[in-house]
Amino acid sequence: MSEKKILVSGCLFGWHCRYDDGDTPCLHPQFLKWKEEGRLIPVCPEVFGGLPTPRPDCQRTGDKVMSCAGGDCTEQYTKGANEALRLAKENDVALCIMKEDSPSCGSTHIYDGTFTDTIIEGQGLAVEYLRNAGYKVFSENMIEEVIKALAK
Repeated sequence: MSEKKILVSGCLFGWHCRYDDGDTPCLHPQFLKWKEEGRLIPVCPEVFGGLPTPRPDCQRTGDKVMSCAGGDCTEQYTKGANEALRLAKENDVALCIMKEDSPSCGSTHIYDGTFTDTIIEGQGLAVEYLRNAGYKVFSENMIEEVIKALAK
């Protein structure tokens, strides 16, 4: 397996950057090995887009990202998505592991925008930008698939 870099959501890396000031570290042994080897490039599109921690919960609805308080956060999410893409290119990452369900980083599922804890098929804005640029994006629940993709 080559020593290629992997773009990862900051909360999976262990940063306290979630909207609620929490983290959701990925504890898969292979993920921790990549972290130890210095192969992970962490990014929090929301913080890098200018949003504070903690911040109001946001959900994606169509092309917009709205906060639970009714504010439009699309501009910050777009800025963060562009920063995630810039980091991926700058670090020549092989692929990305992003936090499932997030309005930025969800790769297969996101919340539906109603703030009723309803999860739907979809992708976060940063993931959309990364995929449109040709990057393969996986969730933290797909480490085995990541291992196979890196072996190719």
